[in-house]
Amino acid sequence: MLTVNKLLSQGQGLASVLLKRAATVELDWDVRQKSRFDATDSQGRTLGVFLPRGTLVRGGDVLVAEDGSMIKVLAAPQPVLVITPCADHGSPFDLVRAAYHLGNRHVQIELKPDHLKIEPDHVLADMLRAMHLTVREAHEGFEPEGGAYAAGGHSHGHDHGHAHDHDHDHSHANPAHGEPGHVHGPSCGHDHAHAQPAAPVSRGKPIGIAIKAAEAPAHGQPGHVHGPGCGHDH
Repeated sequence: MLTVNKLLSQGQGLASVLLKRAATVELDWDVRQKSRFDATDSQGRTLGVFLPRGTLVRGGDVLVAEDGSMIKVLAAPQPVLVITPCADHGSPFDLVRAAYHLGNRHVQIELKPDHLKIEPDHVLADMLRAMHLTVREAHEGFEPEGGAYAAGGHSHGHDHGHAHDHDHDHSHANPAHGEPGHVHGPSCGHDHAHAQPAAPVSRGKPIGIAIKAAEAPAHGQPGHVHGPGCGHDH
């Protein structure tokens, strides 16, 4: 048995000539939604596939074996129901309604611009026909949506960078530069050193203090008024 523990989504980064030479393996959806399974490739080799849990294997993906050989995955044809709008009085919006009702029933759906696919279910087929949709049986590959948060699902290479960094610098803004100041409140979390209130001023009998005016200033400069606390030796 040849062990496989790596998957390249849609053969990303591989030259087309390598993909043409690679062996293939046909797998239906029941197998491809598993992360551990056995299979036989087009060269007759038995594969033991061990991928990270939650990985979905899609048609076009490439499995890489422990010896470096590559195996291209093909979506094996399987029974499906193909759902399209009524050709006479339907509209593409009917597919949106159908997808909504199927999704409410947790049905796996392959979404296409002009049709939907689901696995065979006669009860659902009758419901869809009652909604004036056309439902036909087919034998085709099935690639349902894996869910927005499915592990190993295909993200189509879009990295939207929604990693929010909450380690903000909460330094106080300077209102002088047009920035909002910080309002301190009971829950602001800052260590406020509270000053002691000033001692009350005595309201006793007033004391008269003689104030001696300084000599006239020279060259028009203002004189100094002597009073308590001026620091001069009177």
